[in-house]
Amino acid sequence: MEHHHRGEWGSNLGFLMAAVGSAVGLGNIWGFPYKMGANGGFAFLVIYLILAATVGFSIMLCELAIGRKAGRSVLVSYQQAAGPMGTFLGFLAMLSPFLILSFYTVLGAYCMEYMSLNLADLAFGVAAIAGMSGGDTFGSMLTNQFGSVAFTFLFIFICFLIIRGGIKDGIEKFNKIGMPALFIMLIIVIARAVTLPGAGVGLAFMFAPDLTPLTSLKGFLGVLSAAGGQMFFSLSLAMGITVTYGSYLSKKESLVKNSLIIIISDTIVAIMAGMAVLPAAFALGGENAEKAGPKLLFITLQDVFNAMGPTGPIFGVLFYLLVILAAITSAIALLEVLATFMSDRIALKGHTPDRKKLVTIVCLVVFAEAALVAADGLGSNGLWIPFHETGRNLGGSWLDFMDFISEGVAMPLGALIMSIVIGWFVHPRLVRDEVELEGHRMSNGLYSFFNICIRFIAPLGMAFILYGQLQSFFTIPT
Repeated sequence: MEHHHRGEWGSNLGFLMAAVGSAVGLGNIWGFPYKMGANGGFAFLVIYLILAATVGFSIMLCELAIGRKAGRSVLVSYQQAAGPMGTFLGFLAMLSPFLILSFYTVLGAYCMEYMSLNLADLAFGVAAIAGMSGGDTFGSMLTNQFGSVAFTFLFIFICFLIIRGGIKDGIEKFNKIGMPALFIMLIIVIARAVTLPGAGVGLAFMFAPDLTPLTSLKGFLGVLSAAGGQMFFSLSLAMGITVTYGSYLSKKESLVKNSLIIIISDTIVAIMAGMAVLPAAFALGGENAEKAGPKLLFITLQDVFNAMGPTGPIFGVLFYLLVILAAITSAIALLEVLATFMSDRIALKGHTPDRKKLVTIVCLVVFAEAALVAADGLGSNGLWIPFHETGRNLGGSWLDFMDFISEGVAMPLGALIMSIVIGWFVHPRLVRDEVELEGHRMSNGLYSFFNICIRFIAPLGMAFILYGQLQSFFTIPT
């Protein structure tokens, strides 16, 4: 089957930069620090690392192998690998990025607004918008519907300009510049964060051995669910990204090596993000910093930059710029899942796809759903209608709802079914056969480890994660 219309990665380095970029996003810079803060610090880190090495590795290797074997979109790839069940898996893998983009682009837009705020402070000395606190600033931004929608459009337009160039000339080219730049900026921000007075408490919270949160069954399950959900979202698993990117990968490349590099790189950046955020938050907020939750990025850290004096806006601009870069590298990967599906569908009908036209359509549809989330302002503007009178805590905004359907249900359910199908029905040998192309070897020891992970550890882990997500969303207020 000819795939001339699809193109291919220009180099393995380009693929790795793009794959790591897809994984390194808001899940690392925003999600990892606040979830680590809310779930025991060091205890969370230990569970996260164990899950990444077992569940993360086995599922990523499966997705890369399935994508490269078919050389097609995520739907066709799963159909070829898993038969009738593959259609359902492919549907879930496309539903997730579509819904995630509805709020991911809005969060990226918020970061653009915050960078603009710090840039204005730096350029015009507006004293952090007339002395407003981080909370007041964020509240004003949420209720400014026109500004939120406009910045969301700008964020999506930037992503459009990148992915319309295709895999090699668009996504790969951007990530080769964006990822090293992100890494350098992260190091600069860390250097400042860890030298703030009181930052040592935050570092100790992250790295001083303390497994107390795991001593009770309830505490252990809570940390397991939080770390598992974070690991899953951070590595971009079950979003169709790894399958899609794998479909453009040369048969000559090592899937095992690439899987390990992506997971290790993503984990390092997540830990570095924690070192950039938590010490600074502890330095300003003391012990309450660990309870800051999701507002850590948009409220607590802006207060940190406001308290730094003349250098605050500089580090504010740097920090939010690196978050924007991280958000873009993930958003273009999510958009590519949808664009590749449409492109391959047209090609399979015997027509030549017009990539720029397809990307335009995808971006406009995504903007339509994202505009609703942006205008809702995390529930601040009264646009959240479903479930108001149910008596259940089903989230208070369109963002909560989109997040629940995608990250809460579609992703863990898809990974759970995929691991069972590959582990028990199709057989893990399918993955080994693809891994061992072009002279690459998968040792018996590694294959045994993969077998155990995909058959037992991954399904069990995903079941716990799915249960935890459902439980947190469907809690009944007391």
